[in-house]
Amino acid sequence: MSSATVGSSEAPRSVYVHVPFCAHHCGYCNFTVTAGHDDLIGTYLEAVEREMSWLAEPQPVDTIFLGGGTPSHLSAEQLAQLLASVRKWFPPEGGYEWSVEANPNDLDDACAGVLAEYGVTRVSLGAQSFDPAKLKVLERSHSADEITRAVNRCVALGIDVSVDLIFGAPGESLEVWHDDLSAALALAPQHISTYGLTYEKGAAFWGRRQRGELQQASEELERAMYLDGINRLSSAGFEHYEVSNFTLPGHACRHNDAYWDGRQYFAVGPGASRHIDNRRETNHRSTNAYLSQVLAGQSPVAESETLSAETKAREILVFGLRRLRGVSRRRFADRTGIEIDSLVGEPLKRFVSLGLLEDAEGQVRLTREGLLVSDSLWPEFLG
Repeated sequence: MSSATVGSSEAPRSVYVHVPFCAHHCGYCNFTVTAGHDDLIGTYLEAVEREMSWLAEPQPVDTIFLGGGTPSHLSAEQLAQLLASVRKWFPPEGGYEWSVEANPNDLDDACAGVLAEYGVTRVSLGAQSFDPAKLKVLERSHSADEITRAVNRCVALGIDVSVDLIFGAPGESLEVWHDDLSAALALAPQHISTYGLTYEKGAAFWGRRQRGELQQASEELERAMYLDGINRLSSAGFEHYEVSNFTLPGHACRHNDAYWDGRQYFAVGPGASRHIDNRRETNHRSTNAYLSQVLAGQSPVAESETLSAETKAREILVFGLRRLRGVSRRRFADRTGIEIDSLVGEPLKRFVSLGLLEDAEGQVRLTREGLLVSDSLWPEFLG
């Protein structure tokens, strides 16, 4: 792991830790996941500790995020070992945020107790839906009752909860989505994320759709669901602050904000990507390759690139535009040394004329219409 900026004023203040283990590899998931190989968890814990130790000295951070995979799939003892290692090498400083992804059926009293004991402040709960038929289609093994119990355990321990929901599942109706939103709001979480189901190459759902086994929701239905989510959650007092994310005041995900602001961050584990000194490095996506490399004392990095000033500026612009407040022209120029117009002048004008972006009072932001098609805009901005 690179430590080139350690000790400098620009040193990363966030760390991502990837935990690849799952009980089952859900068909829509294209992340680095290892299912059915719990025998590797002990070796993984050793390797992650080894990779972190290459920093030579602990690096204080403001935000920590354990994602996966399923961090909560680890036993209470294994989870405690991992959290202790992370806290040792990335000691969280005052006012920190520490998020851990969890599945509802994993978050029992023992798991929740470990999270609280080690100072985790936020759980990102992979609820996805409260509807039994939809959960089955998404290959999720938990029930609506288990979601409720998991949230209640976190609340009792003073841990914030973010509920993840998926819309646009095969066969899902607008009424089912409406009920999912109502059920999530009834649990009074501090944060809700809504994601349209995607079919990505490499994921099982891609092949099943190609074979006609799954019917993708229509664009019209997905649009209606997304707008329904925005309207329902906004009416309930949630701020829509990023394309897929909604928060009660004061509970936005600060770790993700580091990504959207283009700041530097550490990362460890298989498939993890870090950004340090304008250099992006990504570890081997294969858990076995990652383990063998690290335990042999070799770098687990599979891909790396040094970002040019222009590439970095383009990424800062695109990530910034995912946030509803958009990008300040002046702040962007001060930070990157590049004017927005010299970077993306023509596509920006075109998207403004199409009503997809708003460019007014020194701020560029997505319109409501632009939110619906935002992913189709970014390739032109990235060049």
